[in-house]
Amino acid sequence: MRLLVAIALLALANVAAAAESLSTLRTSTVAAWPADAPAPEVLVAVTGTPVALADGEARLLQDGQWRRTSWRPPDGTVVAGGVGAQDGMAFLLLAPRAAPRQVDRALRLTLEGGTLASHALPGLPMTLSQARGAARGGALQLAGVDEAGAPRLLTLAAGAGDWRVRDGWPGGGTPRALVATATASYLAAAHAHDGGPDRMLRWSPDAGWETLGDAPGRILAGAGRALGQAHLLFVVDAGDASAIMSYHAITGAWTAPPGGGVGDVRAATAWNNGLLWSEAAAGTTRLAASEIESGRLLLRWLDWIVMAFYLAAMVGIGVFFYARDRHASTADFFVGGRSIPFWVAGVSLYATNVSSISFIAIPAKAFESNWQYLTNNLLAVFGLMFVAVWIVPLLRRLDLMSVFTYLETRFHPAIRMIASALCILVQIGSRMSVILFLPSLAIATITGIDVVWSVLIMGGFTILYTTLGGMKAVVWTDFVQVFVMFGGALFAIGFILLNINGGVPEFMATAMAEDKMKLLDFSFDLTQATVWGFLFLVLFDVVLTFPKDQVLMQRVLSTKSGREAGRSVWMFAAMMIPGGCLFYGIGTALYVYYKSHPERMDPLLPIDATFPLFIAAELPMGVTGLIVAGIFAAAMSTLSSIINSVSTLASVDFYERLAKHPTQKASVRFAEIVGVLVGLVGIGLALLLSRLDIHSLFDVSIELFGLLGGGFAGAYTLGMFTRRANAPGVAIGIASAILLTLAAWSIDLVHSYFYLAISILVCIVVGYLASFLFPPPAQSLAGLTIHDTQPDETP
Repeated sequence: MRLLVAIALLALANVAAAAESLSTLRTSTVAAWPADAPAPEVLVAVTGTPVALADGEARLLQDGQWRRTSWRPPDGTVVAGGVGAQDGMAFLLLAPRAAPRQVDRALRLTLEGGTLASHALPGLPMTLSQARGAARGGALQLAGVDEAGAPRLLTLAAGAGDWRVRDGWPGGGTPRALVATATASYLAAAHAHDGGPDRMLRWSPDAGWETLGDAPGRILAGAGRALGQAHLLFVVDAGDASAIMSYHAITGAWTAPPGGGVGDVRAATAWNNGLLWSEAAAGTTRLAASEIESGRLLLRWLDWIVMAFYLAAMVGIGVFFYARDRHASTADFFVGGRSIPFWVAGVSLYATNVSSISFIAIPAKAFESNWQYLTNNLLAVFGLMFVAVWIVPLLRRLDLMSVFTYLETRFHPAIRMIASALCILVQIGSRMSVILFLPSLAIATITGIDVVWSVLIMGGFTILYTTLGGMKAVVWTDFVQVFVMFGGALFAIGFILLNINGGVPEFMATAMAEDKMKLLDFSFDLTQATVWGFLFLVLFDVVLTFPKDQVLMQRVLSTKSGREAGRSVWMFAAMMIPGGCLFYGIGTALYVYYKSHPERMDPLLPIDATFPLFIAAELPMGVTGLIVAGIFAAAMSTLSSIINSVSTLASVDFYERLAKHPTQKASVRFAEIVGVLVGLVGIGLALLLSRLDIHSLFDVSIELFGLLGGGFAGAYTLGMFTRRANAPGVAIGIASAILLTLAAWSIDLVHSYFYLAISILVCIVVGYLASFLFPPPAQSLAGLTIHDTQPDETP
């Protein structure tokens, strides 16, 4: 307690956040431009190799020199502009020689064996003057003015044979620069009449055009690029000077990184982590590159002490239960001897459900959008009430260790084993890797340790205490970790509010004015996260999926009785709404803070690193370590649960069924070995994620879970709520669910939140109807359905 008080006092003494920029622009001359060559008119980069075009010639930067190539534009045409992309693709815009500003075609540039080559794209459906382009993922977009003077946006999807003509931007005006991100395109356009600073507009397929406000000056024609997941770089002429400036696509804030001043820039393109540009100076041409460099943020000595104390405490709990129960039975190791108090099991349920996705990805989601996803928490409470009253007591009375034993008793052993195997795949593939990667990203951001080492450290500690202490170590570390996690999150949001100019009133005014706390969306757009989607999600993900979730059910099965099991779920439900408000509130507070302090952001970091960046850059010594421990807590509670649950399934559903003479000691030992192997596989997948550019891991985890985890939830529904469902019919339903859900995913039919609902619903409908093709179940269903229950035992 004294340590926490000291940390709090230290924080209050350092509430003023530093105002200096976290990133700088480093400018260097790329290579001397040949004195006898005309100045570059267009610059692009093809797979990282700069290409300069002037007077119909192209030069490549190779071995530190600009070398002339044999490439020429098609006869009768001139190069009117260039388009570079983050992924290394490059395009050229062509116009007739007789009308050099009327773009009517485009080429894609490639480097083949060090030789520049071009490939024709479909001809434009109309000519465009003042055309500006943007490219991403092989798709090309062009903004320009048609022959009638109307603004137009043309889009060409990767591999498509025709251009699509979109509506032009409101207010007209000549386009200056067009930049594409993963979710939208951003256009800088001149004011149509007053000639003031350029306007910023955003276009997306869902929302169309939106006006964002004015730029701080005029944008250099074609001099824009996307950087990271939410930043754009532009060359801006503010009247008295020109500079490279950063625009944050989420907050709409502009900042000028130190070192961004430039001269008379004539052409620019995306290159590495910045821009490659040419300028005219004293009658010569200079080509230079300005690249973003991030400041190094490291933990200090008190942070390391706090983190080390936390990690040691977690391992200590595992060692304690290992020493006390070293000769534990399978019931002790897998379900804690069925002696876990309901309040500990309930807190452990919440800790497992929260994970690092809540601690890192949810604040990032609220920072980027709003509170719509919190609707899930609100509705989930009602779903958990149903689960606590009807489903949990039924399964707890069966004294299961693997929830899939129910499927064998109700249907067939093959369905149990297939369901168990798929559950293992879902937990390792769609949850464990994401949950391990996210805190490792935070650790790398905060400590400077490479993500690889962060993953190894996180995974190693979790494997250690989980395999040592079994279920008791898992639930009691969960109990401790919830308080560490909540303490860190509460301190973080309080600290952010203290550092917002205007405090809580300014926070509320900004959040409400910009719809950052929007909660309910009653639209019927099935591609968006609406209330109707969340109703489906709660029905299918909470009510119907809870019985097959070994990670959650293992805590319920560890309680003393069916009544205690129900109480644990009530405890879980009571924590859902306040916990959700806390994490979404952090995201909104971060939005308000960074809108006022855009210089404190790092353009090179992904959106999911927003909260870790704040922790590293803004919080005082000691508090940073405490909140990093909270991130550890969020991740390790879920990781340990997954490792323990998967090892339980592997031992109970496979080893004890397939081994010739299984013993309890051998079963526990097998589970410990599997736990280590599962942890190592999760580490490997997390390292793979660290090499991928994923916009939102929160969305990815939901999508994967929906694709892989729905079919067998439908099997539980058929088993518990109907008497007529039988094994052959359920098997047909499961197979149909998997195939149809994959088909819906392949054509991007609906929002990812609906995949789970589709899968479960198909399994229920097809499985129930198919069951009538076969005889009804012959075995007794006593205690297996809600229609044939047994009286509950006394607590």
